[in-house]
Amino acid sequence: MSPASPTSSSSSASHASHASPSPLASHDSEEAVALARGDDAYERIRHDVLTCVIMPGAVVSEAELMRRYGIARTSCRVALVRLVHEGFARAIPRQGYRISPITLADVEEIFTLRAQIEPMAARLACGNVDTELLQRLDEACEAPFADKPIDHQIEWFLRTNRKFHLTIAAASGNARLYRTLAGLMDDMARLVSLGFGVQGVRPRIEHDHESIIGALVTGNAPRAEALARQHIETFLQQTKEHVFASLSASGTWLPYLSIADLRK
Repeated sequence: MSPASPTSSSSSASHASHASPSPLASHDSEEAVALARGDDAYERIRHDVLTCVIMPGAVVSEAELMRRYGIARTSCRVALVRLVHEGFARAIPRQGYRISPITLADVEEIFTLRAQIEPMAARLACGNVDTELLQRLDEACEAPFADKPIDHQIEWFLRTNRKFHLTIAAASGNARLYRTLAGLMDDMARLVSLGFGVQGVRPRIEHDHESIIGALVTGNAPRAEALARQHIETFLQQTKEHVFASLSASGTWLPYLSIADLRK
């Protein structure tokens, strides 16, 4: 038998390269798609938990969430497992999942931790932080949105305020401090959404940011530390007042009402 010609060898190789993917490759691809869908479901549901679109204390079922977000059961379970792990929900046998409630004790605990780590972050960030970036974030935080719904104003505030504080934390050079504060800022989002969102007012603390930036620009670490602590103490009083008002107005029915309902 004569040896195969170069042309036939090339043709065989070309045919092999266009062959159907192996079952293993197909399985890996399906897993990647499933993971991506689970991540997307988690991000969407988590956003609504943090902004109190899904109210604290509410009991939700997998079937309800699947309908609401147009997701499959597997994606829904991935999202819920992650939310439980983060402490934003807990499983209730034969009922579903309860979204973690908010209490005044939560306000105290979150702000107590912030008061410990953020002044330290401000002191460590002196000489390392991008103060021009902080200035831009502060200006964005103060941007007027009088023509927008209050929910939009609060969500914008939460996003820009979070970036402001985490920029300082990142410049501290302490990765654990940064991760801890990032978690606290997520907890803060629920406090602000419930307290200020129900009351229909936007937080007014941006001038504190200007003072902190001024201390960081001049490299005055003790002053930056003191101003960061003062800022947190001021916002604590505002937040506690508004959360208390929202909880008082809702009574025991808070889990069953939306923020819009509670404003009526």
